[in-house]
Parts: sequence; structure tokens; C-alpha cells
Amino acid sequence: MTEMHRESPYPMVSLATARAMVIAQVASLNSEEIDALSAEGRVLAATISAPEDVPDLPKSAMDGYALRSADGLILRRVVAELTAGAQSGLLIGPGEAARIMTGAPMPAGADAMIPVELTEERDGLLSIQRKLKPGDYVHTVGQDIAAGQQVLARGTLIGAADVGLLATVGVTRVPVFRRPRVAVLATGDEVVEPSAPRPAGAVRDSNRYALMAAAREAGCEAISLGIAPDDYAGQRAAILRGLEHADVLLTSGGVSMGTRDLIKPILAEIGTVHFGRINFKPGKPTTFATVGGTLIFGLPGYPVSSLVSFEVVVRPALRALQGDARPERPLALAKLSTPVRPSHDRPEYQRVVLSWRDGTLWAASTGGQGSSRLLSMRGANGLLLVPAGDEILPVGTQLEVLITGAL
Repeated sequence: MTEMHRESPYPMVSLATARAMVIAQVASLNSEEIDALSAEGRVLAATISAPEDVPDLPKSAMDGYALRSADGLILRRVVAELTAGAQSGLLIGPGEAARIMTGAPMPAGADAMIPVELTEERDGLLSIQRKLKPGDYVHTVGQDIAAGQQVLARGTLIGAADVGLLATVGVTRVPVFRRPRVAVLATGDEVVEPSAPRPAGAVRDSNRYALMAAAREAGCEAISLGIAPDDYAGQRAAILRGLEHADVLLTSGGVSMGTRDLIKPILAEIGTVHFGRINFKPGKPTTFATVGGTLIFGLPGYPVSSLVSFEVVVRPALRALQGDARPERPLALAKLSTPVRPSHDRPEYQRVVLSWRDGTLWAASTGGQGSSRLLSMRGANGLLLVPAGDEILPVGTQLEVLITGAL
């Protein structure tokens, strides 16, 4: 019978050290060119500059009349009507004006326009209520975007407005970093598929599906490696199979101190284990290794430990692989709206619901913080970093929080 270890051979590292060790092994993936008009959620692999001025011609900023500002307040004869997109070839002479719609090119001879609200037109004659100066109510060439101006920087996470900008300047193909392929393996004799009959004492495999969903949410392609029982050869074969197809491999379970916790010995055999324990809760046995250029994270078997470890250790690496210039979740300070009990020996990420009240960010606990209670993750939009201690922290205490969802 295999003897249980009494002490881990891996030194305990701080969370900051663990994250630094991970990022040191991360290099952005290669790039690919895609359709810019459906590129939302991807990260730019090159800086984009405008190939042309926007607008390319002086244009009316409002509905009204195009005219010569030097004519002052005299009555003007209305000689034409100009609509957006029209190229009239019209020349506005002294004492003349043209009706013009928002966005229409200014006619030659006109150097200003006046909104319709400041005018009166009767029998083809226009009177205006105020004097104008050149350029009034006119969008000038390059006012919005100048030719050669940087529009989007390398490392930008493309959003809806960015797609609109690319369309505005006529850029329809863009280079983006490739999405990481993330393979996920569940381990354990007791783990069964959610759709399968569950023998007494067995657990349904929530971790693999939750981690795959988290990987997709982080912008990755997820690959399922199924469930590997507690067998050295079987788990080793499954990991090697995943390494053939993935940039990152996640395992769930098998990283603690039991006789059937096999992931760390396997990773030590086939690659380099950079750390095997982190001084935080939940997720102490989280392990990080590399095999060639592939990143491998051995995550704990408890559902909450698995997802929290993913958030604080794995997700930044997945975003950095995609070239994201800001791979970290945002940090903020929040006040406790409910008392919090710290862990006595380790800093802990507790799940909270964040909300604004009277200009202050408040954090409310999601309830019991046990590592097996996945309900503590549901509805949480923040991970509150609670320092180790022996005394309950009262309402109003201010702590740092990792923002993981919409506020």
C-alpha cells in the first residue's frame, strides 16, 4: 500500500510569487487575420492607424442652411437643397444660401451653416437671427479622425465601439492574437458525468464543465478530456493526449496529499513543476507546471477552490496569452456590509456581491464560504481578499476586492 505523505515536498509560495512565476512563462500566441466587422472579444495584434480623414470633406453639423458668413444678417436667397451624401457641385455666391441636412458636404463658397432653429424662410428668402463666423456649425476635415492617427493600439480588447471605429476608417481585416486552446481533465474514481447514474457517494463532474465555461468566458477555446480515474498510467496518458492539442491544460482534483493524488508526480515526471502550493484559501494545493511551451495548472477538486484558483491564477495567464494589454481583473476597495470571519492562517478570497450605495462600493458575503459550496459563487461579482486573522471584521471595514462581474 502506498504511504501517505505527512509533509508536502513543495514549498509554500505567496500568491504574488505564484502569479509572477506563471506570467514569467507566458508569451503571446501567434496572430491571425480575421474580419474586423465581427472581431468583438478578440485582442488586436497590431496598432491600427486611420488611412484617411474623417470627415473627408467639410460637412454640416446640423439641419439648417449653408451660407457665407461675410454676408452678415442680410436676407439671403435660398437656391438649393442639399442632402447627406449628395455631391452637388453648387457654388454659393454673395447673398445666397442652401438648405442643408446633417452630414451633407458643404457647398463651395459656403464657410458656415446655421441651424434651422435660428432662421426663418419665407417666399424663398432666408433671415437669420445671429451673425456667423467661418466654421460655425461645420465639421471640418479630419475633425473626428485625422489620416495617420492611431485608432486602436496593439493589445486592445475589441469592443462594439472599436468595431464601429474600424468600419468608420474602412479597415475590414485586422490581425488578432489566436485564442488559446484550453484542455480540461477531471480526475477521480468518484467522479461521474452529470448525465450518468450517480452511485452512492459519487459526485457529478461540475468542475470540468465550470472550468470549460470559465475558459470560454476568458476568450479561449475549450477542449474536454473527460474523466480519468485514479490510475497513474491512465491520468498520464490523458495529460499527454491533452498536450497534443492544447496551449494550456487544466486538471481538476488529485493535487493534495492522498495516496491517489497523482497529478503532481505525473507533472514532475513529464515536465517542470514551478510550484505546488500557494499560501491562500481556497486553493492551497494549486500546482503550476510546464511541458515545453504548454502551461499546466493542477487545480483542487473542491468546486469553489477550483474556480477561485482559476480566477486568480489561471485567467490572467489566459488573457496574457491572447496579447491582452490588461490581463488582470480590476481591483477596488470595498466596505463590508456584512461581518466577515477571516481564516486564522491564510489570506482568503471570499465570494461577495458588490454594489454601489451613496458613492461607496459595498461588499456583502454570499454566505457559507466552504470550498465545496458552489452556491457561494453564484451571484458573486467580486472576490474579497481577507487577510489572515482571528477576529471577526465588522461592518464598514474596507478591504481590497477583485471585481469579477458587472456592478
